[in-house]
Amino acid sequence: MNESHLQTAIQAARAGAVELMSRRSSFVVSEKAPKDLVTDADLASQKAIRDLLEDAYPDYAFVGEEEGENDPPDAVRRGDTDAPPCWVVDPLDGTVNYVHRLQSFAVSIGLYAAGKMRLGVVYDPVAEEMFAAVDGQGATVNGRPMKASDCDDLSQALVACSFPAGVKKDAPEVTRFVHVLERCRSLRRLGSCALNMCYVADGRLDAYWATNVSAWDSAAGTVIAREAGATLTAYDGSKMDDWKPRFCVAGTASVHGSIVDLLSIA
Repeated sequence: MNESHLQTAIQAARAGAVELMSRRSSFVVSEKAPKDLVTDADLASQKAIRDLLEDAYPDYAFVGEEEGENDPPDAVRRGDTDAPPCWVVDPLDGTVNYVHRLQSFAVSIGLYAAGKMRLGVVYDPVAEEMFAAVDGQGATVNGRPMKASDCDDLSQALVACSFPAGVKKDAPEVTRFVHVLERCRSLRRLGSCALNMCYVADGRLDAYWATNVSAWDSAAGTVIAREAGATLTAYDGSKMDDWKPRFCVAGTASVHGSIVDLLSIA
């Protein structure tokens, strides 16, 4: 990945954000599934992003949350050496927050190549924060280098998690939530996977886990958190699958290990 890829992704994230902000008080909302919302802003943002990315890199594959573009080509998923790079886009991560006029939502753009997420850009248009990272080059927010938290004791940690839409009281996610809640300083559900991962990268959160998000939710954040020095694995401690992200990320290996142990109880 080079500077051109990064600048194109940043430009595309800003283009998507323009669509989101222009519709913030006049969007049309519907349900993709019970409690799983989509707006015309999601669709307009994805179109603006895709048009820009495809104009710059017409031979690259594209995965987006909306309009049935959810699955990568088989060769991309397998990491074949001759597979094209693949953009992985969430045009509005945090749709429920957006619908309720809360502030935690973002545009997320990742680039997967040669079997790994290689580039990530997450833009928060309300806070005007541009989080960015390229594999092997560190992570920044608005040009400032980021470093993950050095908190090494779960009892002192501020942690976030994500639940699926329509979670039931007897679901494993609820059991995991309670186990970690009892042990950490405080536990948050902020509503945006991409921003949660960026907040871990910048030391604002000490850890975050999610067991029901999709590839487009975490694609960019994966690179950003990793490049900021965070520990990132599947939630059971094994290697994370970029296309089926069930993961735990933390600023330190000790907090990460403590949470992984608790998540395995459910």
